Amino acid sequence: MKSIALPIFSEFKAPAQKPPGWPVLRLGFRPFYIGGALVAGLTVPLWVAMFLGALSWQPVVAPLLWHAHEMLFGFAVAIIVGFLMTAGKAWTGLATPRGRALGALIALWLTARVASLTGPYALYAVLDMALLPVVAAILVRLLIQSRNYRNLPLGLILALLAAANVAFHGAVSGVLSVPVMTPLHAGLALIIMVECVMAGRVIPAFTMAVTPGLKLVTEVGVERTTLGVTALGLALWVFAPTSLMGFFVLALSALLQAKRLLGWKSNVTRTRPILWILHAAYAWIPGGLLLLAMAQLGWVSPSAGIHALAVGATGGLIIGMITRTARGHTGRPLAVSKPEVLAYGLVMSAAVLRVLLPLVAPSLYVTSLLAAAALWSVAFLMYLWVFTPWLMQTRLDGKDG
Repeated sequence: MKSIALPIFSEFKAPAQKPPGWPVLRLGFRPFYIGGALVAGLTVPLWVAMFLGALSWQPVVAPLLWHAHEMLFGFAVAIIVGFLMTAGKAWTGLATPRGRALGALIALWLTARVASLTGPYALYAVLDMALLPVVAAILVRLLIQSRNYRNLPLGLILALLAAANVAFHGAVSGVLSVPVMTPLHAGLALIIMVECVMAGRVIPAFTMAVTPGLKLVTEVGVERTTLGVTALGLALWVFAPTSLMGFFVLALSALLQAKRLLGWKSNVTRTRPILWILHAAYAWIPGGLLLLAMAQLGWVSPSAGIHALAVGATGGLIIGMITRTARGHTGRPLAVSKPEVLAYGLVMSAAVLRVLLPLVAPSLYVTSLLAAAALWSVAFLMYLWVFTPWLMQTRLDGKDG
């Protein structure tokens, strides 16, 4: 008698278990990308309304200080924390905060943003200074535990960012006798260094991945020299903002950064918006460094270089990375939609209006400020419109993360 194989048990597969917990608290990028984009989209028009006198209400510190601080330690730091608390898991193979632990981190960040508007100042300062040391400690512990020493400098930069934030609040409260803008400039400089380090890893890799046959070779010595000169130039800008040495070092760093970008073959990315935005945004780094060099000799206002780095480089790299990484980590294809491409163009246009238009037509400063703020705000609100539902839901493939 011929036997009959019964495939019932061999083909049976248990249904995949649903990942535990709220989707939005499964990886750091989810809540922090939403929060960072919300701060970017809402606080810039609020600041412009204060600056132009259309709004009499004031935050707990002077409006200019509030604007600069919240763009750095509210917006940019949120994205950096979200990115590192996601990338750290991939780098180390160890779990990063999720669930209640991640919820506590985002709640700490959020209450500090609310306190910046409502006060009292002491509460704002305490809440605001608490996040970065915690995140730095988490990242460093993971890196040491996994022996991933290559990324330890990022933990050091986070610690320095925390120190800059403490110095800011010390200066505002009168505890430290330092110019209050110095810690803010230091914060921007450190964020730019984070961007230089990470861009040097991901932009060439992303470019080669989508360009068959392209080989981008980076020399370790040249890379280290570029980063070292850039760090020195930014340090001189922060601590010796009108020095001849600062002019030469910043100008040299601009040249080295421009050479670095040229080596990444940006021309091959023209038809890939998710990639060209990273190249276009990075171009603002050598541009911003050059403008800072010129400001050392009084040729242009320091504001031009600051906003080239803050709006063009930081804003552009962030909008590019939070679309790409959010797509990848929610199981979606790395092909952006029209609203995302529009958001890229809006951020780059905002940078041009905020940085270049006042240089060539100073009489149009208010117009440029209003237009740049509007474009910037719309770009990040569009991001929220597209991505918030995705970030609140389980990955398309059902996987955890």
